[in-house]
Amino acid sequence: MISQIPLGHTDIHITPLILGTWQAGKRGWVGIDDEDIITAIQTALEQGITTIDTAEIYGDGYSEELVGKAIKNYRGQAVIATKVFANHLAYDQVLLACENSLKRLQIDVIDLYQIHWPSGSWKSPVIPIDETMSALVKLQEQGKIRAIGVSNFNLTQLKEAQPHGVISSLQPPYSLFWRVPERELIPYCVAQGISILAYSPLAQGLLTGKFSPDQQFPPEDVRSKNILFQGELYQRAQSALAQLRPIASAYQVSLGTLALAWLLHQPRTHAIIGVRNREQVLANLPAITLQLRAETLAAMDQISRSVNDLIPADALLWKF
Repeated sequence: MISQIPLGHTDIHITPLILGTWQAGKRGWVGIDDEDIITAIQTALEQGITTIDTAEIYGDGYSEELVGKAIKNYRGQAVIATKVFANHLAYDQVLLACENSLKRLQIDVIDLYQIHWPSGSWKSPVIPIDETMSALVKLQEQGKIRAIGVSNFNLTQLKEAQPHGVISSLQPPYSLFWRVPERELIPYCVAQGISILAYSPLAQGLLTGKFSPDQQFPPEDVRSKNILFQGELYQRAQSALAQLRPIASAYQVSLGTLALAWLLHQPRTHAIIGVRNREQVLANLPAITLQLRAETLAAMDQISRSVNDLIPADALLWKF
């Protein structure tokens, strides 16, 4: 049985691994099959990964629709997190976006409703955070959402939101090869009791070791914009992977399992895994129970520094 961990200070319990469904929306991804995604979601639920993360922007609602279809007979065990995008942060827009998400997901209440990007991102209108938060608190009072979270917020933005409602989670990009959140955000969240839902925990597949040193992605693949796949960062990542392989072999696990286990050893951290099919769900399960020794964690920390030392404190994972 997979352990259930409280979300923030709430009575909502989430799993160490969270099923991410950005790819289910298809936009920015290639080779995605609807039935494979539905089967993957149902497999995750059957295996005890109860928490599923989606967003209204993923394929303009298509991801939410697929999640809704997949969980139809599993609602009693599924914990659903979704997000309102940066262009819907005015009071009435938040309320409407939530209603639309509920319809697409075919549910009555969203367990965790998150601000996907801060106001002003992606050329969106600048809306005062108190206005957005007041709408989210209203949705809580109405029983349409259970908890509030934020995604892609920096520390200043997180602190600005907190006086206006209880923030239960932060969703940043975070992995062994992207440790930017450790500089400010994660210590603060740990002190505040805010859960960290790490997305891109395998650095969009880079940490699986499956990409060659000269890997090229088509323009329609979102990884073509990821700075970890470019220039010296990518070459340093390849060198680091070569040093991580003997560690994975010693534990008799894959590189991906090793990297996920490292992340799950970090305080208050959950890993959002994006999967295309049932096999990928099953392949990620061993990370939950893999216990890494202190000397292993220290070695992995040192290896990852060769990549992370090249990343500026204010860097963004993608150059869109």
